[in-house]
Amino acid sequence: MPPKENSRQSTQLVAIAPAPNSTSPASNRPPSKTMPYNCQSCVRRKVKCDRIKPSCSACRSRGLECVYQAPAPPRKRKRPSSEDIHDRLARYERLLQENGLLSSPENPSSSPFEPPKSKCVDSRASRGTPLTGKLLSEKGKSRYIDSRVWLDATEVGIHELSVTEEGQDPPGNCNTPTEDPLSAALLGTRHNLSKYHPSHEDALKLWAIYVENVEPICKVLHVPTATGVVSAVSQQPTTASKTDECLVFAIYHFAVYSMSDEDCQRTFTQPRTTLLSRYQAAVRHALVNASWLKTAQLPVLQAYVLFLTAIRNQTDPHSFWIWTGVAVRLAQRMGLHRDVECLGLSPFDVEMRRRLFWQLGPLDGYAGQMSGTGISISPDNWDTQPPRNLNDNQLYPGMTAYPEEQKGASEMIFFLAKTELSRLYNRTGVKLVETGTTMQPKDILILERLVDEVENVIECKYLRYCDIINPLHFLTLGVVRYALNMVRLRTRSSPLMKQIIDDEQRMELCTVAQSILDTDCALFANPNLKQFHWHVKTFFLWDALICILTSLGKVGFFSPPDRTQRWHKIAEVYSNRPGILESRDGLHSAVCKVTLKAWEANPPDGTIDEPTFITTLRSRSEVKVYNKVDATQNAGSIEVPYPFDALFDPPNSVDLNFDEYLNLGAAEWLWWD
Repeated sequence: MPPKENSRQSTQLVAIAPAPNSTSPASNRPPSKTMPYNCQSCVRRKVKCDRIKPSCSACRSRGLECVYQAPAPPRKRKRPSSEDIHDRLARYERLLQENGLLSSPENPSSSPFEPPKSKCVDSRASRGTPLTGKLLSEKGKSRYIDSRVWLDATEVGIHELSVTEEGQDPPGNCNTPTEDPLSAALLGTRHNLSKYHPSHEDALKLWAIYVENVEPICKVLHVPTATGVVSAVSQQPTTASKTDECLVFAIYHFAVYSMSDEDCQRTFTQPRTTLLSRYQAAVRHALVNASWLKTAQLPVLQAYVLFLTAIRNQTDPHSFWIWTGVAVRLAQRMGLHRDVECLGLSPFDVEMRRRLFWQLGPLDGYAGQMSGTGISISPDNWDTQPPRNLNDNQLYPGMTAYPEEQKGASEMIFFLAKTELSRLYNRTGVKLVETGTTMQPKDILILERLVDEVENVIECKYLRYCDIINPLHFLTLGVVRYALNMVRLRTRSSPLMKQIIDDEQRMELCTVAQSILDTDCALFANPNLKQFHWHVKTFFLWDALICILTSLGKVGFFSPPDRTQRWHKIAEVYSNRPGILESRDGLHSAVCKVTLKAWEANPPDGTIDEPTFITTLRSRSEVKVYNKVDATQNAGSIEVPYPFDALFDPPNSVDLNFDEYLNLGAAEWLWWD
């Protein structure tokens, strides 16, 4: 027993480090023999180490090898140490809210650490997408950065980077078009635009026409601010900045485009085509002068979007899709695809950015629809919120707080109703792409319920406040009905195209299609909507027309009175839209071919004469047949002359073969404009 007690006492003495006043040899070792960290054996055994070199007391008493190894260096801080307590608190609250661990306050301004702000909803957070980008903004210019390399660089050289990226030529560089190959290739060299400016009187007339005909639909500009720009530039055009020149010429061009030939001749004593050519050239040159491909200024992009909106029906669809792609890239470069209400920008700047982005989205969809190439702005790649229901007189540069939002109809009624329609794409576009053009009954029912929900939302928020005497309100009513019925028609159009539909289903589709054509004709028939006809003409009714025409081509489907009524409506559409006969693109050509084929198969009763549009279509097709026969004979062929019936199926056939003309994707049409 005594030996065991001595052994226990010996063990306890070894485990405890020597006292500071100990006279043991180890305690008297010079400081140079002491290590700054514990040996590996003591670390593993989790005992105290006296750090004596070459062997600590614990290792010597147990006969263990004493090995000293420097510990790994501490991990670098992921965040700058300069982050103060307020920033950390705000970041922690945001992370908790994004992960559902802290409810979002109804009024963020209640936080004592942040200035008053409006509620900011980030749709990316709900999808789990990380917030990585950064918006750089100064002196009316903005640039969005979402690259780790650039984000690091901005911490040390933001001002130096921003200057050379904003369209200004660095010192020592020659100012030649070769610096910007795309601009040089498409638009030419830089020009002096003094000869293109109208007189002050004409400029004010053009601005007034723009405000009446264009601005209620586009809402890209802030009218009070733009009024000052137009007035100043028109009085002293030689001192105008390149940015202001872009904007005013885009306004002049769009104003002329929105006018009829008669109105233009009466107001300016010049043909509309002459003025269009003049101001379109001025816009192109002004964009080059402002280095538009390198711009970070919102007015330049505003001018470019207005220019594209005006020329969309006058440009080759594939080229136009390329041009809208440039606009999309410029918008992304400036961060318009990110909502910045929570990033410190003034309410005025936030609203103007939102307005421009929500005008560009449908324009990009229109380009994708007409070219058949799809949209450029994927719904998962942006989170910009719709603009608020505010009149222009409630906004001004430099404002620090939002005014109270309007209830019911405002200047934004048409624009906001259109954004609700565009939001429907966010909920259905991806589904349509995944399922293709052939939708299952379950998918159709889901989409139709969504359409009904959107219709109810628009009805409650906007349409219930509409006064049909107001031209803008009447247009809003018509466009909403038209667009939603177009969705209902398209969701069920695949069986019609494939000719696998019974008569009852076909009649249901014809009812919806007839409603679309009736709405279109009502918009053209209203004399108070003449100022907006330029916009109504951009609606393309090929879904509804194809549905009615293929059904007219089926002998016996409509009763004689219904058949005659349908043909009267088709004639009215052709009268309102002469562009159907004038255009040569694939969609218009398909409609023309199916129209003539349906007429040959099942014309109305003989009580009406052949309409002019049928005569034009027949003469055009006969010319094509003649040219083909002549070419065959000149080539020495012994083939039988190309018969008219070879162009189309036999008159009583129900298979109109329009799939060969129509080869668009399932989602391009969903972005309405």
